[in-house]
Amino acid sequence: MLTGNQAKKVAIVGYNRIPFARQNTAYVNAGNKDMMVATLNGLIEKYSLSGKLLGEVAGGAVIKHSWEINLMRQCVLSTSLDPKTPACDIEQACNTGIESAVYIANKIALGQLECGIAGGVDSTSNVPLVLNEHIRNILLSVRRSKSSFDRIKKLFGIKLKDFTPIAPMNIEPGTGLSMGGHTEYTAKYYKISREEQDAFSLSSHQKMAAALDRGFFDDMITPYNGLTIDNNLRRDTSLEKLAKLPPAFDKENGSLTAGNSSPLTDGASCILLASEEWAKQHNLPVLAYITHAEMAAIEYVENKQNLLLSSIYAAPRMLQKVGMKLQDFDFYEIHEAFAAQVLATLKIWESPEFTKEFGLDENLGSIDRSKLNVNGSSLAAGHPFAATGGRILATMAKLLHEKGSGKGFISVCAAGGQGMTVILEK
Repeated sequence: MLTGNQAKKVAIVGYNRIPFARQNTAYVNAGNKDMMVATLNGLIEKYSLSGKLLGEVAGGAVIKHSWEINLMRQCVLSTSLDPKTPACDIEQACNTGIESAVYIANKIALGQLECGIAGGVDSTSNVPLVLNEHIRNILLSVRRSKSSFDRIKKLFGIKLKDFTPIAPMNIEPGTGLSMGGHTEYTAKYYKISREEQDAFSLSSHQKMAAALDRGFFDDMITPYNGLTIDNNLRRDTSLEKLAKLPPAFDKENGSLTAGNSSPLTDGASCILLASEEWAKQHNLPVLAYITHAEMAAIEYVENKQNLLLSSIYAAPRMLQKVGMKLQDFDFYEIHEAFAAQVLATLKIWESPEFTKEFGLDENLGSIDRSKLNVNGSSLAAGHPFAATGGRILATMAKLLHEKGSGKGFISVCAAGGQGMTVILEK
């Protein structure tokens, strides 16, 4: 991110999302556009943006149908924003929402924009269905045929089983393993026990339930399709119930379960970013400033345990640039893709042995865990891939705004061995 005397300060001045829904529940018939438009409309209504020309809207989805090309522009045109508002699609797996925010923020910092919206959406229920290669090749061959007889002859080569679609898979192409499959390696390598994972997951649900009860999310969520809150939250869960769940990825020796892993989820989120001048003109309070961001990637094909640990590199680089320590923050938001991935990250930051293994000069040390994910995170809320970044940014901005001052540290991991850390300040 651009910093220094020439850069404008970039403020988060608004946020909105719809409740997150577990796969194949409340949003089973809603597509990416449906959910994103509902989320944008909630933001527009909340901040009186109807008819306004904004600088740009950026965001995207990780799982898209072929007709969802230029998705964010399609969404803008289905809202009451001035149709001359430009938009672009960004996709960086689970980093999509947060990368979109940094994209808009940098344009504001450079003076190219005065305001913009960053967002993300994903449906794991409404996914593209792919036919197998045999039927695909036949259909392409039919299109090339010169005569009707030849077309009919080739069509007779199609068998009933060819119409069975290939099941969508959330795997890493370089390894053939799912996110959970990789995180099983993480848990084993860094000795993260099942008991630790279950306790961490339970805490996420308990903290989110408490945040709901005190009204923290009341102004952050627009009801949609019958939901008013995230339907993955389990108020009645317990260590005893979590302990009974079978392993989800390594059936024989695994420690990751449906209880300590974030579920496949549908949902959308967005945040409103602006310069201080634009915020003042529109009578919007500055909730927090985005001041720094750092992107990193990690090798994970040979070292399968490292897929979701790139913040090990992003954090020290960012902290060194700003002259801060990991302990200098009032709140921490670390995306809970899996309990084991968060616990491994914290363990590596604390351990001189593991820090040296990653080629870093010194360990970052431990944090006050009472400041970590204080309202729960992805294990309780769910994880619609591209929407998680917006949820986390909004949560941190509101925490800092309520406190009236302070600094927030954010870390989001993503597929492809990538991740981003961000600092918000008030």
